[in-house]
Amino acid sequence: MKKESITLNGIPAAPGITIGKAYMVDSEEINVAKCRIKQEDIPKEITRFKVALLRTKKEILAIKEKISKEMGVEHGEIFSAHLLVLEDIMLIDEVIVRLKKEKVCVEAVFLDVIKKYISAFLKIDDEYLRERISDISDVGKRILKNLTGAKKSTLSGLTRPVVVVAYDLSPSDTATMHKKNVIGFVTDIGGRTSHTAIMAKSLEIPAVVGLEEITRKTKNGDTLIVDGIRGVVIVNPDKATVRKYEAEKKRFQSFEKDLAPLKGLPSETKDGHKVVLSANIELPEEIPSLKHHGAEGIGLYRTEYFYMNRADLPSEEVQYRSYKFVAEKTKPHFTIIRTLDLGGDKFLSHLEMPREMNPYLGWRAIRFCLARPSIFKNQLRAILRASAYGKLKIMYPMISGLEELKQANSILEEARQDLRKNKIPFDEKMEVGAMIEVPSAALTSDILANEVDFFSIGTNDLIQYALAVDRVNEKIAYLYEPAHPAVLRLIKSVIDNGHSKGIWVGMCGEMAGVPSLALILLGLGLDEFSTSPIVLPEIKRVIRSVTLDEAKKIAHKALTLSTGREVQEYVDSKLKELVPEFAIRVK
Repeated sequence: MKKESITLNGIPAAPGITIGKAYMVDSEEINVAKCRIKQEDIPKEITRFKVALLRTKKEILAIKEKISKEMGVEHGEIFSAHLLVLEDIMLIDEVIVRLKKEKVCVEAVFLDVIKKYISAFLKIDDEYLRERISDISDVGKRILKNLTGAKKSTLSGLTRPVVVVAYDLSPSDTATMHKKNVIGFVTDIGGRTSHTAIMAKSLEIPAVVGLEEITRKTKNGDTLIVDGIRGVVIVNPDKATVRKYEAEKKRFQSFEKDLAPLKGLPSETKDGHKVVLSANIELPEEIPSLKHHGAEGIGLYRTEYFYMNRADLPSEEVQYRSYKFVAEKTKPHFTIIRTLDLGGDKFLSHLEMPREMNPYLGWRAIRFCLARPSIFKNQLRAILRASAYGKLKIMYPMISGLEELKQANSILEEARQDLRKNKIPFDEKMEVGAMIEVPSAALTSDILANEVDFFSIGTNDLIQYALAVDRVNEKIAYLYEPAHPAVLRLIKSVIDNGHSKGIWVGMCGEMAGVPSLALILLGLGLDEFSTSPIVLPEIKRVIRSVTLDEAKKIAHKALTLSTGREVQEYVDSKLKELVPEFAIRVK
């Protein structure tokens, strides 16, 4: 009987196309019997628990060492979170106290306690913290297997090429994959900031996460097409679809191969006009990827995830060490550190941020920082101190007007004075910039340019605010148009106003990573493109395929068109004409 073909849409975690047989990773819980024990057995059970903790610690340290050697220390540090779970005194004490009270075997007590921890994390209304459940779950399963003697599953021993299918993949699962035999993977859950997605990009294995029901729709041995470019997975495709994707896979591989030599070439037009290509990152673990893809620095280092991956506020010293690490790893190139951008869809319960009816229009980003100057000043001091070790720049998010910008600069000057007073070195000439992501900032950018050294256009929010479109609402997703004439006009005014005041203008929104739109941005005079490291070679290819005059003509023509669709169709046609191999990227 012919199997029904199913198409599922998720989140692209790593680009590429692969076709292979499904290998289902068992995600079922380990069965544990709740056996009674006697009072005299309690010391023996406590010893079993401590031995299991020690064995688990040795396993994780071995994985951490292996990954550090093979992929870099930054990736090995992912497993520090696992070690913290193992050393959680509250968790260990709760297991021992309940063991003595309930008099049941330690594995049953431990399973109940770990379930309670996971349940508590599931209730947190924060995507990043919820994704840390994978760390707790991974360590919990390892401890249970060491307590029960259950067989440990591994992906490192696969003997044939497979597409791994799982509800979720723990960091240790992902890290022990053998690239030769794991040709792709797909998961029910996961987001762009999960360890799984980060590791996928580093391993460069085509992957799609957040598919919701892939484990229910797939069986061992099913044929899967994984389209990591668009975030699509097809289960049991028909022969025509397989042929279509096999051809597309070859085109993509050829396309990627052709781009590889660009890494060492300058990002300049055919007539020698130079622009800067930098990368957006969220975690230090991504630094090897930006180097591999030829980034000339970090155009956006998001610091809120550093705050969110913990139960309390990071101290100035902890922040300083983190920023110093990034500065040293990326020099002589620059790193633009965006100050804390909480709010919107990112909340921390311990900061007592209120739930708001319109969070994207509420108490977030620079508004929050100005209202909590002690938190803001701690971060600014940490960044300034780290600037002594590399080429750091600082950038304020969601500036809406001159008063906010002046207030932020005033607090920054206070931080400078503190360091001068205590004779702590920092870069006195460190550049300070503003993100332009609010229409009012774009419209008054001529005024704001007098107070900063650069602008970075955050198109994700600028488009959302300018077009009144919630970019995560699928009902109106069709209205979210980066090529909309209103958006292009706002971008043009920001670039023109910045240049007229002698400052450089970059872009760190997703729009900077769209090859067809890069033609317009180049023609409008954008000085820096900052995007996901993995698409940087594509943007460089576009830039090196035109003269500045050609790009200006394309931008001028685009500005005369009436709708976003017209603009997109026009630049898509120009991209195919100038760089024919980019047809694979044009929808």
